[in-house]
Amino acid sequence: MSLTRKIAKIAPQSSALFVCDIQERFKGVIWQFPSVITVANKMLKVSKHLDIPIVVTEQYPKAFGPTVQELDISDSALTMSKTKFSMFLPEVETVLKKNNTKSVILVGIESHVCVLQTALDLLENNYDVHVLADGVSSQNHSEIGIALQRMRSAGATITTSESVMFQLVSDSKHEKFKGISALVKEYMEAGKVNQILQKVGGGNASN
Repeated sequence: MSLTRKIAKIAPQSSALFVCDIQERFKGVIWQFPSVITVANKMLKVSKHLDIPIVVTEQYPKAFGPTVQELDISDSALTMSKTKFSMFLPEVETVLKKNNTKSVILVGIESHVCVLQTALDLLENNYDVHVLADGVSSQNHSEIGIALQRMRSAGATITTSESVMFQLVSDSKHEKFKGISALVKEYMEAGKVNQILQKVGGGNASN
């Protein structure tokens, strides 16, 4: 008896971007936090360009502060504080259902806590989850690869921001390809020096 493997394709009209807890107080604490901010910024621009709903959470902002000022989240469909580690809250689920979301692109921190629990909850509720390996991190960088493997084992797709960008347009004739191509070029150098990607690229990330 053969098992049918699910192919988790992604399209703008059925996707959402989740920005998980990228907050001010984590600066200087999270390993390679500037790279997380850069990837999140890139994906925010992609989402705005392709009209993809954006969901932003902040873990107990009274203690950890708001989302970092480098990220423009003014166009988010939902920005909310939380105490639960997972982003999968009733208000978030309402946004997903309203937009007929099938796939979630996930970026943020910490890989082994809030990102992991968000991915598991989404998978349990039959959403495809695309975790951006170049845009998630933890205080202890050794946690990252283990968390990615845990999410992959549960059924998440472990991929990269650039890979997802090209999947979202799928064809160089796409009406918004030029804008996406420009963003790829804009962030090309940042991708080359992204140490998170370098760390997990030896087998923990797969498109």
